[in-house]
Amino acid sequence: MRIFTVAGTQVHALQALPQRLPEQGFVWIACSRDKFQADLDLVQDSLSRLTGQSLVDLHVSDLLNAQLPSRFDYSPQYDLMVFRRLAQRHSRPSASQTKGLATASKHPGPPVLQRIDTSPVGFAVFDKVLLSVHPSDCNVFDAYAHRLQASARPDDPASDLADLRSAGARGVPTSPADMMLRILSQMVDGYLDLRRELSRQLDHWQAELLNPRTRFNRWDTLLQARLALHQIEDLCEDQRTAVQTWTESLNNWGVEPDGLSQQAHEVLKIRSRDVLEHIDRVVQHVRRLEHNTETAVEMHFNVQGSRTNDIMRTLTALTAIFLPLNLIAAIFGMNFEVIPLLHKANGFWWTLGGMSLIATAMGLFFWRKRYLARTQN
Repeated sequence: MRIFTVAGTQVHALQALPQRLPEQGFVWIACSRDKFQADLDLVQDSLSRLTGQSLVDLHVSDLLNAQLPSRFDYSPQYDLMVFRRLAQRHSRPSASQTKGLATASKHPGPPVLQRIDTSPVGFAVFDKVLLSVHPSDCNVFDAYAHRLQASARPDDPASDLADLRSAGARGVPTSPADMMLRILSQMVDGYLDLRRELSRQLDHWQAELLNPRTRFNRWDTLLQARLALHQIEDLCEDQRTAVQTWTESLNNWGVEPDGLSQQAHEVLKIRSRDVLEHIDRVVQHVRRLEHNTETAVEMHFNVQGSRTNDIMRTLTALTAIFLPLNLIAAIFGMNFEVIPLLHKANGFWWTLGGMSLIATAMGLFFWRKRYLARTQN
């Protein structure tokens, strides 16, 4: 569990849950799902003391559910956002895959993506408190906490007011909702590494599919990559729905003189639209990869069909060339006493010359018709 108080450009790490809210700013409580379950009563008491409202049981179940899809819910005192992160993990190959991997090592290519980790991350957004519940192996919060502390700087009376506002807008969040949107944006941006990995992998398979000199037999790997694309698309659709619902709920927020300022309210809308735009970019890229993969598979089978047609055309032409030769050989193999040229000394050579002339003429004819022409790859 990590606890921070954020006030202006000041960020302080606390060793224990605070007893009261700071005079300015807000409190960020970040804990793993196991820690949240173990210290649930302590966290609930702290939220009740700081905000006057604890989490309802259904929302606690949502935060503890490791299989929950991305969704948004709210209560009169706080908003609940569950967002499935897009992370990548390479699992260790099983014994049944060792032989296939050894065979694949002869033709090196990109690493096989075993599965995509999509553990949910939960946020409870109060007016002055942000509670985030994440998986134990999620490094997004550690990275963001480090960046948050790096962005903070001590108050400087000599600093320009506009400079302070700029630092607060770009570096340090101004509210729990602002911090949640920044973390969501960072999780969506984490898809870029996965996108490059999938693009490199699918480009490799597309090159093999369209290479006429190789026989593609990695259909299981290609199927896993396509299933990963479908999984990402479904996850992004849930994420987009959750963020879209959150964005619509912002319109119902009241702007009061002592509460959220009009400028901060507009910043939240802008950040929400930015997260939506990033999710849309992910979806568009995934759909483009799916379309390119399907096109490559169709082109692969079209190329295979074209090669089969070329082979059948060549075999048909060769068969047509040798048919009259077989006919002549069959005629001279008949058991008749009198056959022209059969008992002459030069009959064999006349027959052989005629067969060669017929074969050459038909070969030239089929060559001119491009039935025997070599296919240009």
